[in-house]
Amino acid sequence: MSKNLVIVESPAKAKTIEKYLGKDFQVLASYGHVRDLIPKEGAVDPDHHFAMKYEVIERNLRHVQAIGKALKDADALYLATDPDREGEAISWHLYELLKERKALKNKAVHRVVFHEITKKAVTEAIAHPSELATNLINAQQARRALDYLVGFKLSPLLWKKIRRGLSAGRVQSPALRMIVEREMEIEAFKSREYWTIDALLTADEQNFKAKLTHLAGEKLNQFSMTDRQTADRARQALLEAADGRLIVSKLEKKQQKRNPAPPFTTSTLQQEAARKLGFTTKRTMMVAQQLYEGIDIGGETAGLITYMRTDSVNLSVEAVAEMREMIAENYGPENVPKEPRIFKTKSKNAQEAHEAIRPTYPRYQPAQLKKHLSDEQFKLYDLIWKRTIACQMAQATINMIAVDLTCGERNEHVFRATGSTIASPGFMAVYLEGRDDAGDSDDKESFLPPLAEGRPVPLNDIVNAQHFTEPPPRYSEASLVKALEEHGIGRPSTYASIISTLQNRDYATLENKRFHPTDVGRIVNKFLTEHFTKYVDYDFTAKLEDDLDAVSRGEKDWIPLMGEFWNPFNTLIQEKDENVQRKDVTQEALDESCPECGSPLSIRLGRNGRFIGCTNYPGCSYTRNLNEDQNEAAEPEVVDGRTCPKCASPLVLKSGRYGKFIGCSAYPKCKHIEPLEKPLDTGVECPKCKKGSILKRKSRSNKIFYSCSEYPKCDYALWNAPLKESCPECNWPVLTVKETKRRGVEKVCPQKDCSYATPYEGDPADAQGPKETV
Repeated sequence: MSKNLVIVESPAKAKTIEKYLGKDFQVLASYGHVRDLIPKEGAVDPDHHFAMKYEVIERNLRHVQAIGKALKDADALYLATDPDREGEAISWHLYELLKERKALKNKAVHRVVFHEITKKAVTEAIAHPSELATNLINAQQARRALDYLVGFKLSPLLWKKIRRGLSAGRVQSPALRMIVEREMEIEAFKSREYWTIDALLTADEQNFKAKLTHLAGEKLNQFSMTDRQTADRARQALLEAADGRLIVSKLEKKQQKRNPAPPFTTSTLQQEAARKLGFTTKRTMMVAQQLYEGIDIGGETAGLITYMRTDSVNLSVEAVAEMREMIAENYGPENVPKEPRIFKTKSKNAQEAHEAIRPTYPRYQPAQLKKHLSDEQFKLYDLIWKRTIACQMAQATINMIAVDLTCGERNEHVFRATGSTIASPGFMAVYLEGRDDAGDSDDKESFLPPLAEGRPVPLNDIVNAQHFTEPPPRYSEASLVKALEEHGIGRPSTYASIISTLQNRDYATLENKRFHPTDVGRIVNKFLTEHFTKYVDYDFTAKLEDDLDAVSRGEKDWIPLMGEFWNPFNTLIQEKDENVQRKDVTQEALDESCPECGSPLSIRLGRNGRFIGCTNYPGCSYTRNLNEDQNEAAEPEVVDGRTCPKCASPLVLKSGRYGKFIGCSAYPKCKHIEPLEKPLDTGVECPKCKKGSILKRKSRSNKIFYSCSEYPKCDYALWNAPLKESCPECNWPVLTVKETKRRGVEKVCPQKDCSYATPYEGDPADAQGPKETV
């Protein structure tokens, strides 16, 4: 038997590491967290120094038992979970469980930490073990206790004051506030009209454009021309003054140096993967985890990137040296700076012993590994490799040119044209950082023909263009992560879960890759910002994050910190429970009277969202849609090319208590209805009745689920996508594909009494059944 037992989180990671360590080591996976707070009130006891009551996570009980069994024949235990707060907590919880079960029996227990899964890093970590970091464990316990107390106290209050089933989170609530406030900015925005004038020119057979900057000697601003008549008069005057040409009056040339972006942190990787690859933050972290834990690259399993949860932009001396050699060989010695480029980490809590996210083997170019990687793995590795290599390359040199062209007797009308050319690409030959909300033209270089002062340039035309100012854009995943980081809300490991939680709670939806708050999200935010202002304040949330980081550094005690938060928070909960009425939260007064009874109208929250209703209800039942003019009812939208199968009347889109559906326009004479999206067949036979097939459907809350086509005769249903595979342990004819934060994507048996789970090698999107809707 193996003399040493090593514990990591995932089986993929275990498989990679076991190959590095040899026959004296057995490597097992904990499959993520092994213990959590009991899921009921009293799990955290503020009256007894915030004592926390834990229990084994049921699905991982068999893994804990397997570890205990293997430990009997081992001399030493090495806890090799991830090198962060969560990883430290997993090791500590496992240690405490094994101690409770008397499985340690004076065996040596070591904590080992490595930031990349390579043979050198793993063997060095095993050779130089340490002990569990009490400060990191305390910080994680404090975070877990805070999140529990906020959830168990605030959520019931939301149930009473707004709607059953709602919940609030310590970090998610300020993130929701960001989304709602941005939406309110957009709604309050008043668009303004303005006009610009451009000259269309040709020189040396090259067309180019110049923008009017001065008219009759006066410098123009954005709103100098606000209507067509003004712009037309200016255009006519310019055409007459130019008489078919403009004169080059001033020409400026200069060179600009541009430095590469630093290597990736968790936040910047999530942002860039969203911009360039269209990945969600959740998908980015899942694929990065796969690259970190190990990929078979042709007979050898290797971790291809360093640990993907980091605030640091630091790079190891050895990695930089290897990159500089590789750059000289592949891009020429001129693209290697004289000195290695060093980047300064902005996050005050980042540990410089940690590294930025980089390829573990810089010489493994993406093209060489493509055949061993899935499409998503290749795209993300390619992004990480290029960003890392570029950060150690020479500056880019750009030639900038600006030209003033004039007309008129005193040259009082001025147009300006600008352009740039790349004199020396440097790092830009490999990588250029993306931008948030950049238009197509932002990333394109404009070029100008050779020009000289005093030269006349033929004028083809002068054109006006109408514009309207635009509101600030809604948050994308990339810009929301950036905003959270800038405000100090959350930490690298939490950004993906913050975004997922807001969507899962139906507080925000992602439409065209932009976040829109739901009506429920607006009401929850209104309640929290009005009654729990301090706790959704960006600065307060950031300060609490800093305090928790101070606990992890050993600078603060976690129990007094918990008391500072809990005592005023609990008092406020009790006060709001007594003094706030439901109508104060769910209704918003309008300066408008009911057209039927004259009572005041208000915006109210109903089952289908917000609407306008009479405050005299139930005495008066007047209602209308929120965006509907009081004098005109919205006409129902007709479904093109469809008629009712029962009476041949047109079908229309309608709204009901569970959202939109298709109904007959002849209602109430004809009551035909059908769902807006028809269920789609996954092709997997129902394992319960053996007659129907499993269909992909949407629930009333718009969540995807899978159920038998024979419903209501057969009630078999699943939340996870089904697979045509039998369970090797219990022979149940269907497995499901399940995603978890720690363990990634797995094939899982849906039977309660079976705990079978194994990594899923395919693309989880392919397992979710048909994508097309009818």
